[in-house]
Amino acid sequence: MKTILSGEQLSITIQRLAHQIIENSPELAETCIIGIQPRGIWLSSRIMQAINIIKPNHPIRYGVLDITFYRDDVRKELHVANQTDIHFSIENKKVILIDDVLYTGRTIRAALDALMDFGRPRKVELCVLIDRRFSRELPIQPDYVGKAIDSIITQRVKVGWKENSGKDEVILL
Repeated sequence: MKTILSGEQLSITIQRLAHQIIENSPELAETCIIGIQPRGIWLSSRIMQAINIIKPNHPIRYGVLDITFYRDDVRKELHVANQTDIHFSIENKKVILIDDVLYTGRTIRAALDALMDFGRPRKVELCVLIDRRFSRELPIQPDYVGKAIDSIITQRVKVGWKENSGKDEVILL
């Protein structure tokens, strides 16, 4: 077990990601942030909190997206659906998809398919906390990265949040 990000490092990383999103999105009213269920919602809600503190009078739309039935592995086992909560149009908006770990790219592919049910965005960007760089199966790259790591296929990245595991940390198992 190796610590990739401590609680303090995680907090700093979230602040940096929030600042980068603001820097690259001068029109926050035309930007939507969407967390991917289930694990991306922890990071996306923290980034939204940070953005709202940095730019309190600039509204930004926020939603969560369930990709369960868009996955290409859904036929192999029974999956329990999560909730999608997007109560706005993404038509012609800049959408920033947020997930905790980018591994093979299959989750993001499924999220892009699911997103199209809500309209055609002007642009889609990807924000991830951890980018496992050399394990991609699809040509998907993040626009915003908390930390890029090199890991082997037998290793796992575990992201813990105070809300669900009692401690903020990212570890490599």
